[in-house]
Amino acid sequence: MTAGASSANTGEQADTITDHARRFRRRLGRADLRAVPEARRELRELLRHWGKPGRSEIAELLASELVTNALVHTDDDAVLTAVVEPGGLRVEVRDFVGRRPEPRAPDTNDDTHGRGLVLVQSLADSWGVRPHRVGKSVWFVLGAEAA
Repeated sequence: MTAGASSANTGEQADTITDHARRFRRRLGRADLRAVPEARRELRELLRHWGKPGRSEIAELLASELVTNALVHTDDDAVLTAVVEPGGLRVEVRDFVGRRPEPRAPDTNDDTHGRGLVLVQSLADSWGVRPHRVGKSVWFVLGAEAA
């Protein structure tokens, strides 16, 4: 399927990679945690020619944290967008719940929860939350020069 083509059987926008594989956007189904490894794979493919292997691994980790948060902590779909620009990489995950996420210290009794935004805060060059009329986007930037 070509970039931007519609899927005939679902009526939804197909996953897209555009601008010579410099950007992709993917809708993630509600509570579909299979989307996490798929998003990592797609991001890895997008970044294959970026030439910043250490940054690519960090990007995959942080993107998977944002995708997981959106799918686990909301009861709705989400949209993942990644853009490689001359200055670096911007990844954004939009969900449709207005509740603002806050980094928190992980609970020492729970090995798997509470670290996502702390990782983003620690490893990204910048990050933030942008409110929308419906929902919000949580984003991070990794600069190319920091690799």
